[in-house]
Amino acid sequence: MTDIPQLTLNDGTKIPAVGFGTYKLNGRQGAKDIIRAIHNGYYFLDSAFNYENEGTVGEAVRQSGLSRDKIQITSKLPGRRQQYDQALVTIEESLYRARLDYYDFYLIHWPNPLTGHYVEAWQALIEARKRGMIKSIGVCNFLPEHLDNIIKETGVTPCLNQIELHPYFSQETQRAYNKKLGIVTQSWSPIGRANNMLQNPVIQEIADQYQRSIAQVILRWHIQLGAMPIPKATSDERQKENLSLFDFELSQTDIDKIKGLDKPDGRLKDQDPARYEEF
Repeated sequence: MTDIPQLTLNDGTKIPAVGFGTYKLNGRQGAKDIIRAIHNGYYFLDSAFNYENEGTVGEAVRQSGLSRDKIQITSKLPGRRQQYDQALVTIEESLYRARLDYYDFYLIHWPNPLTGHYVEAWQALIEARKRGMIKSIGVCNFLPEHLDNIIKETGVTPCLNQIELHPYFSQETQRAYNKKLGIVTQSWSPIGRANNMLQNPVIQEIADQYQRSIAQVILRWHIQLGAMPIPKATSDERQKENLSLFDFELSQTDIDKIKGLDKPDGRLKDQDPARYEEF
């Protein structure tokens, strides 16, 4: 089994350098896929209230045969439930759905700035952590101004900011701001539009050079940027491949070639709205 390096967050928590995404893994089959991932060495699972699979994730952990303290589990507060009291009830509901006593991580899924409740949502996460419902707290899709606001109002800095990050949308400014604040960047959709990106000739040339798959090169690129990718895969082969990232290293030239693929319109506009909770 691959030995995964650990990252240390600003609250002292250690996490593996690669996690497992569970978006659209639901029901019995989803649980089987997640159990397979756990057995293949993924000990950090990412889910969300709006993915409607917290129960699936919790069941997979119970069926995995590993003790609860061996697996770190994330869920996320939906944008429509950011008022303080509502947020606390939603976190409780997340725990009930998964049949868990606590979440290792709970994140604000996106700032939903038009409603203006993300600061009180952050205050609710702080309170839930005090109550033992959550161990570590963070955010998703927060821009610098959103981060500044919650830190100014509470004095508490998120340990994670999970953002869309892949070779077509490299988010250099946001990554730098996260780093400045001591926040680890997590990458959702780290391989982007996989069918398109997995055929990219620039990345294919680099992959051939290292005798690796395109997916492995992209995930290694994330790691060398200082980001934590959370890829999703259902097959045994792909799950193992996506963890086999720590016995090779990309040159700076190759990293820059991949960063050069960044596009002004590289954001994944065709993602399911559950990614951003715009309702």
